[in-house]
Amino acid sequence: MASKAWPFEEARRLLKRFAKSPPEKGYVLFETGYGPSGLPHIGTFGEVARTTMVRRAFEEISDIPTKMVCFSDDLDGMRKVPSNVPNSESLHEHLQRPLTSVPDPFGTHDSFGHHNNAMLRRFLDTFGFQYDFISATEFYGTGQFDEILLRAVEKYDEVMAVMLKSLREERRQTYSIFLPIHPETGRVLYVPMKSVNKADGTITFDDEDGREWTLPVTGGNVKLQWKPDFGARWAALGVDFEMYGKDHSTNTPIYDGICRILGHKAPEHFSYELFLDENGQKISKTSGNGVSIDKWLTYASSESLSYFMYQKPKTAKRMHFDVIPKAMDEYHQQLRAYVDQDVKAQLNNPVWHIHGGDVPISKMVVPYSMLLNLASVSGAEEKDQLWGFIQRYAPETSAETHPDMDQAAGFAVRYFNDFVKPTKVFRAATDIEREALEDLRARLVAWDGGLDADALQSEVFACGRERFDPMRGWFTALYEVLLGASQGPRFGGFIALYGVDETVALIDRALAGELI
Repeated sequence: MASKAWPFEEARRLLKRFAKSPPEKGYVLFETGYGPSGLPHIGTFGEVARTTMVRRAFEEISDIPTKMVCFSDDLDGMRKVPSNVPNSESLHEHLQRPLTSVPDPFGTHDSFGHHNNAMLRRFLDTFGFQYDFISATEFYGTGQFDEILLRAVEKYDEVMAVMLKSLREERRQTYSIFLPIHPETGRVLYVPMKSVNKADGTITFDDEDGREWTLPVTGGNVKLQWKPDFGARWAALGVDFEMYGKDHSTNTPIYDGICRILGHKAPEHFSYELFLDENGQKISKTSGNGVSIDKWLTYASSESLSYFMYQKPKTAKRMHFDVIPKAMDEYHQQLRAYVDQDVKAQLNNPVWHIHGGDVPISKMVVPYSMLLNLASVSGAEEKDQLWGFIQRYAPETSAETHPDMDQAAGFAVRYFNDFVKPTKVFRAATDIEREALEDLRARLVAWDGGLDADALQSEVFACGRERFDPMRGWFTALYEVLLGASQGPRFGGFIALYGVDETVALIDRALAGELI
């Protein structure tokens, strides 16, 4: 109960909600929302991962049962065609139709909405999240939303009053919380209401051609505008906790107000900062910028992605490929630290929240960043090429006994070839750098201390201590001249892994100008 980890802080705040009595429905409901207007991006995963972390912390401090719902707003009309799908030109004729009525450009599912929902569920299942999935199309169409929709008709003026305060004058003239779905075209219509009938739960409106229609609000004939839908969904499901991005935070009073009008206590919420691409732009489903979940999992473990999501949710993060190696190494550093920590420290450790307290043992005997350097100097195209170096450095390891090491070797080879290799730039050594490298070479030729990384690091240090001030210049030279990179590993550890003789040969090639 005393942990300062942010999931526990949120869990304690949520628990206060039930200080007087437990939830009437018998459980605490966590919700995450998803708009399937484009392929699921990494921010969607982050929302579910972080909500799961709060849920786990809540279960640690409370005996009240919990559930989590992932709600897809797939009845939303397609407002623009995503640029990152095949045959995108074929989708233009389906603009404003519900996403579950738009043909799937990939040709694998009943609709574009069904395709994106399936992708989302596959991603979430990969990480072992426990959740119930709800489709808005099904929720509206099967009558599960009918009670709240009829209440929205009854409370129409009150809900409209909340919305109208937030709208510009010209928008107020035509705005309605209800979006009818045209009986003939199937399009989601943004049209003003001529009347909202509380007696029979119907709305009357003119379509875009001036024809008048009257439809019941029940049975999937209408959907709510997205802001009213947020609050109405909370009321319909009895949501107790939901987190969302900072871009939603200004709408929180609107969501809360509508939820209360429709008869339910507003949930607890948590607003997180947004994910940005390499240019500092917000990640978007429809433009496909930033790192996708599949891309991250091509180069690093799922746990490293969860670790990245845990860190500082109130701080905006760049989601570019260069964050992956750091996340991998820090995740394993935390695993190694966890073993010797007391309970208080363990509950503050990110890996407790990633694994729900069932924390594995790290068998990463070589850091991911070091594997990248090893792939660089060895020209590795396959992970088996790295294993020869790894097993000489740590003879007790194998792919069978150290599966996380084996997995990381494969990730490192792919990452190196796709991102590091194309950007490598070697340079010639300056006179003072050449002198230091020749000194290091001589020391390594005479070396008989085995693969002691710390002792080798002392030799590296000795070569630069009297020649460079600050010493950073010496290590920069090692990286730029020998590895073709602006930064690199603790060099004594690199020599131990790559090999003393191999490092001598690398220095010879660099001094001969063969790497440039």
